[in-house]
Amino acid sequence: MALSRLVTAVVRAARAAEAAAISALALRSKAHWGYDPAFLEACRDDLTIRPEWCDGVRLVVAEQDGVLLGYARVAGKPPVGELAGLFVDPAAIGHGVGGLLLRHAVRIAAGLGMTALEIESDPNAEPFYRHAGAVRTGESASTVDPTRLLPRLELAVPA
Repeated sequence: MALSRLVTAVVRAARAAEAAAISALALRSKAHWGYDPAFLEACRDDLTIRPEWCDGVRLVVAEQDGVLLGYARVAGKPPVGELAGLFVDPAAIGHGVGGLLLRHAVRIAAGLGMTALEIESDPNAEPFYRHAGAVRTGESASTVDPTRLLPRLELAVPA
C-alpha cells in the first residue's frame, strides 16, 4: 500500500468481526522492530484483540480506503485509565497514524472521565509517547519475559 507522507485516515469504532485482523496488525507492527519469531509468538496472546472489546467506544481503528492502518484501545476506569494498545501497520509508521490514534484515545479517555492514561510501552515506542507529552514514571516487567523491563509512562488527559 502506498501512502502519502501524511495520511487522510478515518478513525472509527472497531467492529467485533475485525478482531482477528486487528490482532494480525498488532503482530506485524511489533515485528517492525526486528523481534525474532519466537519472541513474537510469545507476544501473540498479549496482542490478541477480543471481539468483546469492540464495544463502540474504547477500541478505535484508523483506516484509509477500507484498509486498516492501526488501532488504539483505552481500558480501566477513572480517574487513571490505561492505553491498553496502540499499534500501527508498518507501512503506515511515520505517516501520522500513531499521533491521530493517540489523540483519539485521549478524547475517549476524557469522555470517560479519566484525567490520565498509563502506558506500558515497548522500548522502541517510548520516544513517540514522550514526544506526545507522556512522562516516564518507572518500569514494569514484561509479561512475555520477566527479565525484560518496559517503560511505564503517564499521559495527562485534558479536561
